[in-house]
Amino acid sequence: MTSSVLRAFSVHLLTATGAVFAMLALLAAVDEKWGTMFLWLVVAFAVDGIDGPLARKYDVTNNAPHIDGALLDLIIDYLTYVFIPTYALFQSGILPGVWAWVALIGITFASGLYFAGSWMKTADKSFHGFPGCWNMLVLVLFATTPPPGVVIPVIAALAIAMFLPLRFIHPVRTKRWRPVSLTVAALWTLLALAAALTRFDPGMVVQVGLMTASLYLLGAGIAQQILDRIRGR
Repeated sequence: MTSSVLRAFSVHLLTATGAVFAMLALLAAVDEKWGTMFLWLVVAFAVDGIDGPLARKYDVTNNAPHIDGALLDLIIDYLTYVFIPTYALFQSGILPGVWAWVALIGITFASGLYFAGSWMKTADKSFHGFPGCWNMLVLVLFATTPPPGVVIPVIAALAIAMFLPLRFIHPVRTKRWRPVSLTVAALWTLLALAAALTRFDPGMVVQVGLMTASLYLLGAGIAQQILDRIRGR
């Protein structure tokens, strides 16, 4: 086995650790240890942020072609971005009664269709439609505890946005504003860790920071679209 093949295969192994972190997060969620659950999800989020650049650097498509890294990543993303966070939202009591069921069914159903879609990526490596980052939304909901009258419209808007011609940046791959996007994504990750470590009583500074960083990550791609239209691109 050549060094290039070994490095490429090691990237697949790194990606596969996300499945382990997903299982650890699920076990914590079943025990309603929400802080521990989100710590594992943040670890999985960090792995997801670095395995892509490594896969491109070591050319896994040619050097380790017998494992479909993109498919592996997609499976793990559905678990860590959609399935486990939605279970936590349902089980935590953030939403009452029937609304918890509406969110559970709506998020998992819409996300299943989106993750199987061929339209996910744009030419500039952004996402076409909201990319199903429900893990980020649910963490912010745990940290800020808004009323159901706010939570339900936000979930509905994002579920619909998955299928609208709106652009959402990939902090690592979208070149435009990338230094700012990477900084904000790193800040969001640190604030998420702080929220989880304090059992979601992080204080006003962390809450405001999480919401501000989230709004940037949600809105940057749409802002780029608006600027392009103004400039006639």
